[in-house]
Amino acid sequence: MKIIMYSANWCSDCVIAKKFLDDQGIIYRHIDINNNVEATELIKKINNGKRVIPTFIINNKTYVNPGISKLSEIIMQ
Repeated sequence: MKIIMYSANWCSDCVIAKKFLDDQGIIYRHIDINNNVEATELIKKINNGKRVIPTFIINNKTYVNPGISKLSEIIMQ
């Protein structure tokens, strides 16, 4: 499973999602959008001009701020 997480350290939903993934021992690529223009532009493109995080790309499908319950469901498939 390939997981990319776009987030920022000031985002409480991001911190919770990152902790969940870490606690589950799930391997993922973390991209902090702070000071990363390319990542920020990608997030805005995915989210109709808005910077909504956390945004995940899991096996080439995009999930915008899915919450822990949905994230768990996606990953455990």
